[in-house]
Amino acid sequence: MMAVLCCVLGRKLCSWWPLLLCVCVAEMALGQVRYSIPEEMSTGSVVGNIIQDLGLDVKRLKSGRARIFTEDGSEYIGLNADKGSLVVAKRIDREELCEQVSPCSLHFQIILENPMELHRIDVEITDINDNAPLFSKKEYSFQVIESASPGARYSLESARDPDVAHNTIQTYKLNPTDNFKLNVVSRPDGTKYIEMVLHTSLDREKQEEHKLTLTAFDGGNPQKSGSVKINVVVLDANDNAPVFSQAIYRVTVPENASRGTVILRVSATDNDKGANDEVVYSFSQHTDTASSLFNMDPHTGEMTVVGVLDYEKAKHYEINIEATDKGGLTDTSKVLIEVTDLNDNAPVISIISLSNPIPENAAPDTVIAMLNIKDLDSDKNGQVKCFISKDLPFKIKLASTNFYSLMSDDVLDRETVPEYNITITAMDEGSPPYSTNKTIHLRISDVNDHAPMFPQPFSTAFITENNSPGMSLLSVKASDKDSGNNARISYFLEDSQLNGMSASAYFSVNAESGEILAVRSFDYEQTKEFHIRVKAQDGGSPPLSSNVTVKIMVQDQNDNPPQVLYPVQTGGSLVAEMVPRSADVGYLVTKVVAVDVDSGQNAWLTYKLQKATDRALFEVGLQNGEIRTIRQVTDKDAVKQRLSVIVEDNGQPSRSATVIVNVAVADSFPEVLSEFTDFTHDKEYNDNLTFYLVLALAVVSFLFITCLVVIISVKIYRWRRERLFYQSNGNLPVIPYYPPLYADVGGTGTLKQAFSYEVYGTTDSRKSDIKCSRPFSQSTLNVDHTATRTVPRHKTESENMLTEQKPPNNDWRFTQGQRPGPSGATGGPEVAMGTGPWPQPPTEAEQLQALMAAANEVSEATATLGPGTMGLSTRYSPQFTLQHVPDYRQNVYIPGSTATLTSNPQQQQATAQQATQQALPPPQASAQPEPPKAAQTPASKKKSTKKEKK
Repeated sequence: MMAVLCCVLGRKLCSWWPLLLCVCVAEMALGQVRYSIPEEMSTGSVVGNIIQDLGLDVKRLKSGRARIFTEDGSEYIGLNADKGSLVVAKRIDREELCEQVSPCSLHFQIILENPMELHRIDVEITDINDNAPLFSKKEYSFQVIESASPGARYSLESARDPDVAHNTIQTYKLNPTDNFKLNVVSRPDGTKYIEMVLHTSLDREKQEEHKLTLTAFDGGNPQKSGSVKINVVVLDANDNAPVFSQAIYRVTVPENASRGTVILRVSATDNDKGANDEVVYSFSQHTDTASSLFNMDPHTGEMTVVGVLDYEKAKHYEINIEATDKGGLTDTSKVLIEVTDLNDNAPVISIISLSNPIPENAAPDTVIAMLNIKDLDSDKNGQVKCFISKDLPFKIKLASTNFYSLMSDDVLDRETVPEYNITITAMDEGSPPYSTNKTIHLRISDVNDHAPMFPQPFSTAFITENNSPGMSLLSVKASDKDSGNNARISYFLEDSQLNGMSASAYFSVNAESGEILAVRSFDYEQTKEFHIRVKAQDGGSPPLSSNVTVKIMVQDQNDNPPQVLYPVQTGGSLVAEMVPRSADVGYLVTKVVAVDVDSGQNAWLTYKLQKATDRALFEVGLQNGEIRTIRQVTDKDAVKQRLSVIVEDNGQPSRSATVIVNVAVADSFPEVLSEFTDFTHDKEYNDNLTFYLVLALAVVSFLFITCLVVIISVKIYRWRRERLFYQSNGNLPVIPYYPPLYADVGGTGTLKQAFSYEVYGTTDSRKSDIKCSRPFSQSTLNVDHTATRTVPRHKTESENMLTEQKPPNNDWRFTQGQRPGPSGATGGPEVAMGTGPWPQPPTEAEQLQALMAAANEVSEATATLGPGTMGLSTRYSPQFTLQHVPDYRQNVYIPGSTATLTSNPQQQQATAQQATQQALPPPQASAQPEPPKAAQTPASKKKSTKKEKK
């Protein structure tokens, strides 16, 4: 086999890793190629171009259904059949894959069919410096006797670096080096270990403990390091370290060694005596893997098997052992354990490729199946022979190591033998030998002579943009007149370029059903339609096929919000439009310009004013986005105006964008500059103002509704009381009434000026008359005419005279004690001082009742009066007698009131002092006083006659 070796320096990967490609191409159907790549390459990185290296093309890869086969089933390398290149399928870690084995390679095969070809590919994984040296612990402690002489050696644990070659550990450094220095020792087998050497005598009395730092450096670029702290405790006495009998122990163990088997006994001697010559054997602290399989007796030095050994997993072990005496002095040695293989695995047959069925016109030497036969054992135990029965028209041929081809050896006739059962036997050369059988049921198919046919050469499908990947677009169907496998149609998407990419990047076709699926989400704004070709291919050999053209129309969706082009929103600076204060109505402030990349009605934009400092000043054009003034700008308008304009499209659902337009109402730039220095705080102020406005509106609305309900309730209550009065036929109780327009004065119950009146009242007609004569002087009282509003008649002449009189003097005061009524009904301090209010006045119905009752009392009191007296009862006041009233015209009893007006200054002072110590009770708590009997009027005489008859 003639081969050509070529090395290509690849492009720089990961910004600093060179890729070296070494390709070995064979000039036969069986070829071998070797590549070299660094570990930790990103997924999808190109390993090599097998089209160029193997002399193939993309069509050959697809027609031959090229694929990768690995013996261990790993999938580190993938095949891109569209580009004909090998790519990294998943992360490759050389330390995980090969550990310390170098070189580290991946072996796999590329299988091609029709005709069958096998190409062996070797990919060497080179190491990169991706691991730093690492010690098993962060801190170690040593005990050193003070009598140790300079030159004493103390074994240190070596750091571990999974990298290999120059990327592994190169140097060590110990700091400080006042008493100890570092020494690197080489063993006969080429390995190195480090030890700490004492070069200055120790004195425990001066310094009992020494703290050192051991640092390991690798040779990578950039260089990586790892460190560990070392605490050295100085002891007394012991000055001799143990010494192993051998620097390296070698032992061979079969893989079927049972647990507890003693494989080695090590020994170390110590020249000390007593307790200092007792040696303890142990594994080094970093032998983690071996410690689970082997055990070291600390006193005898015997090493036994405690786990299950398997040659196929690990062929050898390296164990570092230590011998330590009571003084802490140690010596180290290495144990090399070789595991020998036994024939304990049977061959394994794997069918990596099978052409089933095969056509009856297949030529001799046609490859039917590709087999991989492997035995995990080694040497003769792993050598395998493969054979089949000689009566079959087939043969087995060795293709490469562990790979066999099942080929036809004669002409096949389906009509004679429609199917075959081929039994493949694999046997190793171990003692005793192991064998494995594998049976292949091979069927012979008919010859394919009809191509699939589509009902129409063209098809059309519609899909809405922003579709989910995997969405079904259309199903194409074809028919084939053949039978069996020749009529089994598979659908494929022909490789074509769509927008500079492969059609498979946009669509996929279900090979079984012909369903066309969208691989990705489409964007109408980028591509509006696609033209693809779907191929229908039957299962015959050679396969026949036909094509159909599918036109796929992408429909638009409202998936893009409007984009505001102007004004440009800047984050660091403030941009404002200036409006002069002389601007008229319709002044063009600015124009909001926005676009929508959608089409149709999804791109129809409308502009609305969302927020504004003064909504009555600006408006936004619904269609053109022009911001204009809607009234004349005045001096009262704020300089800073902030407008929030929302731009909406006409899609369903609609999308929108918001833009902030800052407007400066000013005539000069300095005015704008001074006002806009704190404009950035307006947003927070406007937000707070909006919140408070909404809150105030809610509170005012609640108070308005509450007041409205209360007013309606009061009106209904008064209306019902008035109806009750008119339906009572005048049989109403007498209610004391305190006129709100009279002021309390202290006095003796007489007026300074005479005042006379006549009252005619009746309870049947609901009408009463009051006649008042003109006062004798100007010092009169002004009676509130509203007290007589419930009398349904026109005012008399006397009433008109009352309304023309002046209000009483503010110096007139009287206390509750001087009013006719209960002795306990006294006023409070406010009433005594003339500043307190009267009790709440009764309703109009109550005023009318009081007025009628007062008229009755006056009529009864008039009948009992003699010359010069009023006939008033003494029950109103203990001191209110006739001797104080020389003439009844000098004393006035106000209808409906329990008070008597007077002008006596002495009694005013006395009652004012008494009133300051009393409080005004509610009018409901006051007892109803009995009115005085007055002279009978014609109406009262009629009433008395009725009572006597009853």
